[in-house]
Amino acid sequence: TIRPVRRSYYDPSSAPGKGVVWEWENDSGSWTPYDMDVGITIQRAYEKQHPWVDLSAIGFCYVIDFATMGQINRQTQRKRRVRRRLDMVYPLVSGTLPKSQSWPASPGAAAAPPVPACACPQCLLVMSVKGTVSAAGPGTATLQPRKAPAVPPAAPKPPAPAPGAKAPDSMAAARGSLKPLAAQGGRRQAASTPTLSSASSSASPPGAGSGKVSRPSLGTLNRSHLQRLAIAQSRVLIASGVPTVPVKNLTGSSPVNPALAGITGILMSAAGLPVCLTRPPKLVLHPPPVSKSEIQSIPGISHTCRKTTKKQAKKGKTPEEVLKKYLQKVRHPPDEDCTICMERLSAPSGYKGPQPAVKPDLVGKLVKCGHVFHLHCLVAMYNNGNKDGSLQCPTCKTIYGVKTGTQPPGKMEYHIIPHALPGHSDCKTIRIIYNIPPGVQGPEHPNPGKSFTARGFPRHCYLPDSEKGRKVLKLLLVAWDRRLIFAIGTSSTTGESDTVIWNEIHHKTEFGSNLTGHGYPDINYLDNVLAELAAQGITEESLAQEKD
Repeated sequence: TIRPVRRSYYDPSSAPGKGVVWEWENDSGSWTPYDMDVGITIQRAYEKQHPWVDLSAIGFCYVIDFATMGQINRQTQRKRRVRRRLDMVYPLVSGTLPKSQSWPASPGAAAAPPVPACACPQCLLVMSVKGTVSAAGPGTATLQPRKAPAVPPAAPKPPAPAPGAKAPDSMAAARGSLKPLAAQGGRRQAASTPTLSSASSSASPPGAGSGKVSRPSLGTLNRSHLQRLAIAQSRVLIASGVPTVPVKNLTGSSPVNPALAGITGILMSAAGLPVCLTRPPKLVLHPPPVSKSEIQSIPGISHTCRKTTKKQAKKGKTPEEVLKKYLQKVRHPPDEDCTICMERLSAPSGYKGPQPAVKPDLVGKLVKCGHVFHLHCLVAMYNNGNKDGSLQCPTCKTIYGVKTGTQPPGKMEYHIIPHALPGHSDCKTIRIIYNIPPGVQGPEHPNPGKSFTARGFPRHCYLPDSEKGRKVLKLLLVAWDRRLIFAIGTSSTTGESDTVIWNEIHHKTEFGSNLTGHGYPDINYLDNVLAELAAQGITEESLAQEKD
């Protein structure tokens, strides 16, 4: 699988630029750093001496309280510790950052020594943009950052630098400390890819190395200036009749598309063609904060919470009595294999485990699906299962009786919130909150008597508040009562054993995006989850059974 990668530059005055790292304490007691954008937001509020900061504006349902240095979940009120520590600045450099140098106040001022051109794709893109714009003629005069509209400086410190130049100076200072590294990287790149090196040198801005400063150097362009350069370059080339090709960060189903977009963007920028780059969408796990007065119960469904206790009492029937309801004896077995023991049905069962109280040569046929097995094998299979009075055909998965699972005790909450899911703008949203605490495994679990963990709870899931969405919720309630939503096993994402895991009924845990595949829009989700519920023996008929 090919995935795109990217480098990000951060202002030296931001959290990563100062080496500030914000971290939260996880369940194991160790510290996990926040994402860079979240850390920058927290640090900005901390520097302004705000008492707290609400992260819901960037898609996280948390409040950071600086007085107690805690993270508070706005929905569950759970609190975690946070901390602020100092690390090396990002990206990692040796030594300390030099002091910021002021922008030359006049064209006659001494210019900074030229910085060796970097051969990374991002700098090649900037070089090609500037080279094309400079060759396009007078129409590019607006591209010079020093000619941007004047804004009163924050402090009346003469001589006042031109607005838009203050931030790039800090960036230039940061680049200065990286000068040896950039030069080494440029030499290595030049040795392996002479074509790119020549492109970067030919596209370098005019006037480099001379005493006269006619336009900012590459190191002093910040992100907003680069965006204005790219936009103006596209306008100039479109007006002159040069064709432009947009290249986007594709998020299609194929994993190759984003890589092709990135490679195409690098090649086009090296050739001096305009490239339209887009930011990838952000992950939105939770909806905006909802007050208690905005939460509504779901019409047609009583209560807003349901609990499960320990395993239901076993039915007082032997395995032979249970199977007798679902089987017909076969006196003349067909000439085929038993799909449980893989021995011929005309021969005795090949099961070698604990021997059931059934003759090994008896054969039975399941009444619904018609598949034939040794009775000896079916009894052994039932004894190795949940022993809840139900049976599932090992060949076609047809369920006989009421199938139940081994879900540990917990609580399921459900209600309506006044926000719409992507792709379902015509209705509100049903929010489901599952909460299962850690505990000790029972006799029906993989390791009886051993403790199990419950990571990531409470888990928030979402359905559209439509007719089909309410139908899915009603069936999920049946699945919850039958203990089929969760199980105890090994996590496929973390590899942790003896932990609570999902049990083959998919849920949507991403509210405002679909970056993980567990969000919206997904036009097939409701139909898919209905099929998964049916595979567990839960259909509309189950609703009538539950009422009975």
